[in-house]
Amino acid sequence: MIYLTPESWLALASVFALGAMSPGPSLAIVMRNTISGGRSQGLATGIGHGLGFGIYAFLAALGIATALSLHESVELFLKIGGTILLLWLSYSFLKSASSGTKETNESDEYDNSELTGFLQGFLIALFNPKILAWMLALYAPFIEADLGIETLIGMGILGMSIDTTWYISVATILSSGKTIDKIKSNSHIIDGAMGILMLIFALILNIDSFNFQL
Repeated sequence: MIYLTPESWLALASVFALGAMSPGPSLAIVMRNTISGGRSQGLATGIGHGLGFGIYAFLAALGIATALSLHESVELFLKIGGTILLLWLSYSFLKSASSGTKETNESDEYDNSELTGFLQGFLIALFNPKILAWMLALYAPFIEADLGIETLIGMGILGMSIDTTWYISVATILSSGKTIDKIKSNSHIIDGAMGILMLIFALILNIDSFNFQL
């Protein structure tokens, strides 16, 4: 049984932070609920999303570790699949950046309860395809077949803590002043930066293969 090094935990925390901060359906639902239902619903949405993401992170780690223990070729498959997903994410982010600023749709008839916000945040974390792509692309390199269950649970708790903290911060900031307008006006810049980062991560994921060929 092996354990992650402190450096690996730090790198994993960075991956979780980048994933939480990247624009997508999760950020959109937290923003909409905060704008429509106020701080309390925004916070409930963030907490629900963090819990859902934590469960997702644990199950993904367990599934990948199990797959790796069954066959050695799974690692190569994950690397190839991860690279393809990273390139797709990069293309999506850069395409979004080139389209300029985006508007957040608001609905006049909207359930503003905290429970609704919590459930929406929880469900979007479980069914957001971007999170699945992110997990396979950036999460897999940190997982090995011999990782202990304590480490896998720790990954889930780390992901939940970072995700919850980020979205609670978003809800708090959005409900204080006119920060929402600044975020919306700079969303294309954030998308562009994320697109470039995806390309860099794709190179990092395959750096061992490049060195071997050289």
